[in-house]
Amino acid sequence: MAELRWNPLLKDWTMVASHRQNRPQMPKDWCPFCPGSGKVPEQYDVYKYDNDFPALSTNPPTPDNVGSDFYKTDEAYGKCEVILYSPEHTVTLSELPVDHIKKLVDLWEERFIEISKDEKIKYIFQFENRGEEVGVTMPHPHGQIYGYSKMPLKIQKQLESCREYYDENKKCLICKMNEEEESFKERVVMENDSFIVYIPFFTDYPYGVYISSKEHRSNITELSEKEKLDFADILKKVSGTLDALFNRRFPYMMCIQQAPVNSPEYGNVKEYYHFHVEFYPPLRSADKIKFNASSETGAWAACNPRAVEDTAEELREAYIRYNSK
Repeated sequence: MAELRWNPLLKDWTMVASHRQNRPQMPKDWCPFCPGSGKVPEQYDVYKYDNDFPALSTNPPTPDNVGSDFYKTDEAYGKCEVILYSPEHTVTLSELPVDHIKKLVDLWEERFIEISKDEKIKYIFQFENRGEEVGVTMPHPHGQIYGYSKMPLKIQKQLESCREYYDENKKCLICKMNEEEESFKERVVMENDSFIVYIPFFTDYPYGVYISSKEHRSNITELSEKEKLDFADILKKVSGTLDALFNRRFPYMMCIQQAPVNSPEYGNVKEYYHFHVEFYPPLRSADKIKFNASSETGAWAACNPRAVEDTAEELREAYIRYNSK
């Protein structure tokens, strides 16, 4: 079964992908993403791989006859791709050279352009899950791309907030966030010519850094060659800094947020939505996980157990250690 189910309480769609339950448990001595597996080229730097068990597909099955006029169902239309960062099985993003990560950025851009050609796709979400703490079972370095045919609720809220702020102030909301963080300084972790990294004032994750482009860009295709190289540089440094914090491979969810596609209802979205990356690292200390429990999950009442002014200072110190290697 693969279908979408309407949630009338939230006015949102839930993806149902029960077929993913049948994914095989990979043996310890074999990886489909390594050269020699027969699943990928014998030689590659970065590579796009169509997900073998997609939650969304361009040829979705007809939904099961379990809905009603009230409980609506729809086809699970969309795209699910795996993006392989390297042929090396154990390498991490922070261990790759900047020029190699630039190839990854170029592949993200290439796939964004290609997926956006499908007019049914409304939002292209590029992300990485890293570490067993966030449910990763495949250690080979990789991320994923989902192309959604329905706008995800959280993105809807961000778009509405950014549009409202722009209409009232004739200014991008995330540009304003950048200015606030640059002015206050205590939550800024690092920056380069094109990107600034900070733990935002409001984040609910102790080490939940954002990477934001300094110039107003709405999606990855608008980055110049210099900005794409700087993006590769800052991705390496952020990942390495997180690893240096507790001297271990730091688990995280990395979410690249950018303007929707094929969505005229969002008007001049390129003017009011801003390219940025949100990190959700689940650790609150070296050996303690920040769980989303009842209040966070049931009421969406975010709670950060740490003051981000303190954790930002810890990350700045970790960045100095990482950068001195």
